[in-house]
Amino acid sequence: MKKIVLATLIATALSGCAADDPNKRTKTGAAVGAAAGALLGYAVDDGTGGVVAGAAVGALAGAGVGRYMDNQQREFEQALADEQARNELKIQQLENETLKIDIASEVSFDFDSASLKSAFTPTLNKVADVLQRYPKTVIHVVGHTDSVGSESYNQQLSERRAQSVADYLASNGVERGRLYATGRGELEPRATNETEAGRQLNRRVELFVKPIVEGQESEAYQAP
Repeated sequence: MKKIVLATLIATALSGCAADDPNKRTKTGAAVGAAAGALLGYAVDDGTGGVVAGAAVGALAGAGVGRYMDNQQREFEQALADEQARNELKIQQLENETLKIDIASEVSFDFDSASLKSAFTPTLNKVADVLQRYPKTVIHVVGHTDSVGSESYNQQLSERRAQSVADYLASNGVERGRLYATGRGELEPRATNETEAGRQLNRRVELFVKPIVEGQESEAYQAP
């Protein structure tokens, strides 16, 4: 029955994605995640007093959400203070208690490469360590590029870089089911691509750490 419910949820979510939609892959991943999250929230109890496996993740409620995410942000700030001082990354809290970690591609990847720089892996080790202590969250890893090169190539590069970060976090103890990697290519610049300084800002990987909130579990799995 749970499999049927999940399949129905995914089919419903995907019905809004046109066949020729250039962002279909990203939307598909978000739809699957949202459906999984919805099932997680729905199937807390199997009706006989038994707890289903998915509910082991748990959920946050009430004032506990803000406190949980504030504590997590404080641990990130402490663990990554050196990286922030070197302007290698930025940590901020968004609406709905989501934490965002902005990582410059220059410090994490070589030019035109999706392989993580060995010098940057200690930073990701710190990130993974904090994430393991706060399991009631879902992590969305989003890759971005500048506009140099073709749009299709940049889309693929952003996806591969996001997947590299997600794979590394998973290999260092973060539950893989909490990790969702997507690429936005050159579609979401935060500065002009007409200057090198602007292009540098546009080349980045973002981590969105979203809380799993009781009664709203599916929202944690929706793409930011």
